[in-house]
Amino acid sequence: MHLIGGGRSEDYAGEVYEVFLEEAAARASVSGRQLARVAVLLVGGGDDAPIFARAYREQLLRTAPCEPVVMQVAEGELFASAVLTDIDALLIGGGHTPSYLEAVMPLVAEIRLLVADGLPYAGFSAGSMIASDRAIIGGWQIGGVPVCPEEAGEDLDELTVVEGLGLVDLAIDVHAAQWGTLSRLIAATEAGLVDGGVAIDEFTVLIVGDGDLRVEGAGSVWKVTTDPNGVLVGTLGA
Repeated sequence: MHLIGGGRSEDYAGEVYEVFLEEAAARASVSGRQLARVAVLLVGGGDDAPIFARAYREQLLRTAPCEPVVMQVAEGELFASAVLTDIDALLIGGGHTPSYLEAVMPLVAEIRLLVADGLPYAGFSAGSMIASDRAIIGGWQIGGVPVCPEEAGEDLDELTVVEGLGLVDLAIDVHAAQWGTLSRLIAATEAGLVDGGVAIDEFTVLIVGDGDLRVEGAGSVWKVTTDPNGVLVGTLGA
């Protein structure tokens, strides 16, 4: 499980994708393919949707040889199950988090089965947030009290936690240092909306393996846990 905190650059070498694509290549080899087929699911973007699709494709190809298969739907539309056919890895991209969760809801059971069978999964920003069993999908207030910048609210006012993909058992927030969302995770934990979690910086990935956590990239992963006296915050720095 590869949970990326966001961050885009036209000349980024792709450190946060390296292990993900290595795992994809290994799975492709077992299937007899020379290049890993990586499904990339994107939601929204409007007139700029082709630009975003090209950016994801080019980023993966800059990182390692592979075959990105980019599929896009508009906000409010749903993905068909065919997008998961004959793939070696799955990347769910970034954008409006509530719309991403809505778009993949028909695929949740199949994604869980594929990941349990060893399919490499990567989330970028929104794709990381919705991977949780209890997913923070937006909001910038609790009871009318601000807990993070309004710009990070995803068009929601009240901090909103819903059932996610159920791939990891901790809440995830992203763009932590860049957008000030660590405070949202702290507030959600203190309010009992989630049982702690991690907030991931841009250009940083949290790799969740069998019982261990690994951080790669330029920033930090901020860990928030409950405590009898409040909330504890630490860092899992890269």
